[in-house]
Formats: sequence, C-alpha cells, structure tokens
Amino acid sequence: MTSNDEELFMAHTLDLLLKNANVLVFDREKNTSILQKVEIGILKNKLVEIKTHISTPAAETLNLDGLTILPGVIDSQVHFREPGLTHKEDIESGTRAAILGGVTSVFEMPNTNPSTTTEKLYEQKLKLAQNRAHCDYAFFIGASGDNIEYLSELEKLPHTPGIKLFLGASFGSLLIDSDEVFEKVMQSGKNRLTIHSEDEARLRNRKTLAIEAQHPRAHPIWRDEESAIIATRKSVALSEKYQRPIHILHVSSSKEMEFLKKHKKLTSVETLPQFLTLSAPDCYERLGTLAQQNPPIRDIRHLEYLWKAVQDGTVDVIGSDHAPHTLEEKNKPYPESPSGFPGVQTLLPIMLNHVHQKKISLEKLSELVSENPRRLFNISNKGRIMIGYDADLTVVDLKKTNEISNKWIASKCAYTPFDGYKVTGWPIMTIIRGQIVMREDQVIKPHQGAAISFDRN
Repeated sequence: MTSNDEELFMAHTLDLLLKNANVLVFDREKNTSILQKVEIGILKNKLVEIKTHISTPAAETLNLDGLTILPGVIDSQVHFREPGLTHKEDIESGTRAAILGGVTSVFEMPNTNPSTTTEKLYEQKLKLAQNRAHCDYAFFIGASGDNIEYLSELEKLPHTPGIKLFLGASFGSLLIDSDEVFEKVMQSGKNRLTIHSEDEARLRNRKTLAIEAQHPRAHPIWRDEESAIIATRKSVALSEKYQRPIHILHVSSSKEMEFLKKHKKLTSVETLPQFLTLSAPDCYERLGTLAQQNPPIRDIRHLEYLWKAVQDGTVDVIGSDHAPHTLEEKNKPYPESPSGFPGVQTLLPIMLNHVHQKKISLEKLSELVSENPRRLFNISNKGRIMIGYDADLTVVDLKKTNEISNKWIASKCAYTPFDGYKVTGWPIMTIIRGQIVMREDQVIKPHQGAAISFDRN
C-alpha cells in the first residue's frame, strides 16, 4: 500500500475497529510475527491501521480485552467431497466447519467424483463454491496419466495452489504408480508440486497383512514407514534432478522426517495435528476405524520425532487433511473401511492446546498455519497481520477451556475422533476480509467466501 493509499483510507470512517487485544503483527524488518498490544482498523476488506491507538472513527468498534488476534488460519489440505460424494461432505458444510474452527481459507483437494483434472472441472468447482462457501477457498488440480501435457497450463489457473499428485492409492481414483509417468509430471511445470507420498507397489504387496489382521491396529503395519520413505526418496530425487519445488503432505514417520531434514532446499513438509496428538496402538484400540487414515497414525516414537521436526524447522506447514466419511462407511470391517476423518474444525483447538501445554509457541504455530502456506504457495495478501493485507483474522481465547464434542462438529459426518477431548485455547471469532462470519460458536454472516488469488509472477 502506498502512502497516498494510506492517506485516502485514513480520510474515511473505518468499517471495523478492534481494540484491547494482543495481536500477532508481522514485523517486516525482523521477518516474523510479534505479539503486540495494538489496535486494528479495517476498511474495505483490508487492514489499514495497526497502531497502539487509533483515533479514526469507526462504524463498529469491538473490545476484545483478554483475547488474542492471529493472522487468519489457512488450512492447506482439505477434502470437501463435492462434486459426486456430497453424502460425506460438500463445500457449504465443509467451509461452515472451517469458520467454526477459526479457519479463514482452505485449499481443497482434487479427488472428488469426477476428479478435478481439467480446466472445465476446475471451473465447475469454482461455480459450486460461489455464494455457498463460508470461508475463502482454492482448488488443487489432480495429476493423472491423461492430463500431463496440460499440467503446465493448469498450474497457472488463478485460483489453484497448484498440482496434486497421489503416489499411493488413497480415497478416490487419482493415482500415479508409474515411475515414467511420475517423471513426466515432475517435468510438466515449475510451481510447487504437492505429493501424497506412499509407494503403491509396496502397499499392494503388504495388503494381506491388513486383510489377515481384520483390525485397524494393523494399519501402520500394512502402510509402514518404508512405504513412505521409498516414495519420498523418489520424489526428492526427481525434484532435485529437475529443480522443481515439492510439498510432501501429511508426514507421519520418523525415518521420512529424518531424511527430509537433509533435503530442504526444494522440499517443504506438512504434518497433521493428529500425528502430534494421537499414537498407536492406543488410538486404534479406543477409536477403531475412526483413527484410520493414510498415511497412518504411528506409535509414540514417531510422534516424539515429529515434535522435534516441528521445533527444528523441518516441518513447514500443519494442515488438517480433513477427509470425512459417514459413520456407516467407517464402520465397515477393516480394511474395507475407508481411510480419513474430519479435521478442519479441530485443527486450531488441538494445536492451541499444545500451545497451552508449551509444546509449541503461539508464534511458531501461526508460522505453520498462516505465514508458511502464504509463502510456499505465493498467496496474495493473506497470512499476515500487516497494512494492506486482507483483513483475515482468527480471534482466540488462549485461556478458555472447552471440550470438543460430536455435537459441535458441522461436517456432514457429524463426528470427530477428538470427541470428549478437553482443550485449553478456543477460536472465539473468525473474520474474513473484514466480515465477522463466526462469533462464539455461531455463524454470524454466512456464505462470505471468495476464491483465493495467487501471485504467479
């Protein structure tokens, strides 16, 4: 924003003034966010004043004493199942869950029915989201054997984070299980390629272990850490060969993290709240197939190593991998039961509880769920509290203790593996481009979501 722009903004009445909160403000000189006691002025969807005291009149003023304002949370991995699988979830219900959990933006995955593999199907998703989404959104394009020659153009579409590639079969039909095709995909563009990294050949060979066990406790045995590291080594080798940045999703194994720590030049890394909170075998004994996802939740040794990877900077992003199924589907006998469970609504409460337990600082958490998704995927004007940026804000009460419950869940599946889980730290308000869309667990202003733009320069 230029000085002339600022003078123009200051000549007007603010739309919204937020007072008396602790605010995680981005400091350009230090290149990090710092918690400060400041006021925030919002006009025309933008952050226009951030200072100790704002004298500009405002149409609405909120006293947020005792609360903390974070940059809007970006959940960079969700599966909302629309089109084709809307009995599980749709864009409306998924984004409603997002704002109730303090999430202001989501990146939705392409393994719907049909899969999002063409510009036409991408445009159809944008139309489905228009006037129905409660938070801002972007849609990944899926790589397949049929669209390789178009991927370099598809990744340039204005409202996509890029291309998503499945090396291991998960839910849906997208799968690249040929080394030759994988190499062609890697050569097919230059933007960051997002990868589900499990080796399909090893998974097929080991599935008998799951079939014989007939219990989800076998899930991390079937989909072992070797299945993950084989695919990740292959991904990193091709990334370095073609100098293409990659993003490895939902890493749950220590061996993979140890390897990725040494290969960070072109590779970014995501892990999930459930991998930092739940561990085998307990989660499978208590939750059964509700704990089943790909890659799997592993034992305590892996959980502890993942926390080290968060602290030492190996992990760049925490996403939810929100992937709901109906209870009827999840209750099928293992391994016929589908993998995945809801998480967009619980991402922030679970991680704020880890802040309360001093496992992670608030500043580090914000870096992982706001600043780094902004940086890695070149999001325009989101992920920071900074003058000129979109007024996307997540207001939290760091001292509020609450119990996560199934009845709170807005997802169509209506359950969470964290049912009954007590947390300290709770989202109180979600503000999207200056509009208060959620307050105190209630949707205040529905359907305010818009497509996210990316800087392709």
